[in-house]
Amino acid sequence: MWVYIGRRLLWAPVLLLIVCFVTFFLGSVVPGDPFQARLGPRANPEAVERLREEHGFNDPVLVQFGRYISNAVRGDLGESYVRPGTTVGELLARKIWVSFQLDLAGMIVAFALGIPLGLYAAVKQGTWIDPLIISTTLLGMSFPVFLTAPGLIMIFGLWLEVLPVQGWGGFFDAHIILPAFAIGIPGVAVLARLTRASTLEVMSQDYVRTARAKGLGETAVRTRHILRNALIPVVTVLGMSLSGLLISSVIIELFFGIPGAGQLAIESLFQRDYPVITALVLIGGGAFFLTNLLVDIVYPFLDPRISLEHGAPGG
Repeated sequence: MWVYIGRRLLWAPVLLLIVCFVTFFLGSVVPGDPFQARLGPRANPEAVERLREEHGFNDPVLVQFGRYISNAVRGDLGESYVRPGTTVGELLARKIWVSFQLDLAGMIVAFALGIPLGLYAAVKQGTWIDPLIISTTLLGMSFPVFLTAPGLIMIFGLWLEVLPVQGWGGFFDAHIILPAFAIGIPGVAVLARLTRASTLEVMSQDYVRTARAKGLGETAVRTRHILRNALIPVVTVLGMSLSGLLISSVIIELFFGIPGAGQLAIESLFQRDYPVITALVLIGGGAFFLTNLLVDIVYPFLDPRISLEHGAPGG
């Protein structure tokens, strides 16, 4: 296992280097000038040009890229183009932590509701409960985030007045409840359907029938044999769902007034603040890589027959 993990970790700098270069290349071809945005549309062209020279923005892309990488490996992600005197690290330190807590809460909601509902639907196959669960979860999935969020705000914040709808108080504060459900609801349907299909497939296997024939209790059969094996494809979704959570959290932060990295990302895109954009892309790419590595590590614990040395499923 450790050899596999080490081999994967060695690839991380290469992948992040490619992601960083693509970001730099796109920044060089996209129209717009961050220093023009910083000084305003009526700024003196000489002042704009002076700022470009000071920040090395007129250098070739490869020169800028090499300088950025050299500084990044020392922990220096640069200085914001449109926020003078503010480093990217200072901008992102607290905002990334807030966004991480929000994404984690959304993932907890999705898994805490989706997996039990999928298991229960599989157990109740052939009854009215099965189609009711799947239809209800699909209904929740059919509404995009920018409709789900206002709906939750109106119902629980304005009509019932039972939950706060604006602001941030941390992971264990009531302010996180509505945003977490707004992010997690679409994932509930995906996980419920996947868990149901995987559970039905496992329930038809010979080893499950053998376990029951030997007199093993139904609870033990469901937890040791059915649930454990049914979760393998579900765990795979964990890595792929991270990117969707990051995109959703950007919209949710704007709706609920959460001071996370989402609003900063939108502002930086419009202002062409490339050091901030590059840092956010690198952090997102690193998080996606580590999440998928964690998923691969979990596989052998769910099914000892899986060997990481020979490649995990989908890995």
